[in-house]
Amino acid sequence: MKKIQYSKLFLAILVISCFVLVGVAIGFRNYWFTALFFVLGFILMGVGLTLKRKNRS
Repeated sequence: MKKIQYSKLFLAILVISCFVLVGVAIGFRNYWFTALFFVLGFILMGVGLTLKRKNRS
């Protein structure tokens, strides 16, 4: 079994939470928070992909 990388697990949970919060914000018809969580989710996903690329090299 491989060792769990808790920092990457936490980052993945944050990304998923951001996109869940996009749905919640749409439900409350708060479009400012919808845009905020949408952009934040993509930023965090980009950080995760950058970290993954660094570990491969």
